[in-house]
Amino acid sequence: MAEQVNSLEELNAAVAGTSAELESETPREPVRDELGRSYATGKRKDAVARVWIKPGSGKVTVNGKDVNVYFARPVLQMILKQPFQVANVEGQFDVMATVKGGGLSGQAGAVKHGVSKALQLYDPSLRAALKAAGFLTRDSRVVERKKYGKAKARRSFQFSKR
Repeated sequence: MAEQVNSLEELNAAVAGTSAELESETPREPVRDELGRSYATGKRKDAVARVWIKPGSGKVTVNGKDVNVYFARPVLQMILKQPFQVANVEGQFDVMATVKGGGLSGQAGAVKHGVSKALQLYDPSLRAALKAAGFLTRDSRVVERKKYGKAKARRSFQFSKR
């Protein structure tokens, strides 16, 4: 059974002991394969992206195509650049991604999620900045399914008085 705390000093000592234990955790080790790459899977809506990053000149390839060709809209290209800007490592990593499912917007979000996770695995010191920006959290919003008796997920059929 747990110890009983009788005074405020004992409580402070107990809490200080637990925070000291948390601080003494071993620092995270970089996770890289034999080719010096880090791999991560990113997801958004129905899209799943497999992402490899390695040190390089900043070349981004998605499904064998240049990022400017695959994601032609500037907004989608901006989404892909966000993790590098937040981590201050623009132009330092080459990205190779394969993405399946969903539409272009979901695929861009999936690649962004995968790049963020891979950057954090490659260099654990970048984790704080990426986490604070919310890039390591999977955006769980997905399309709601259609219900029977409804035109769409929630929209009812048009009411006819006569």
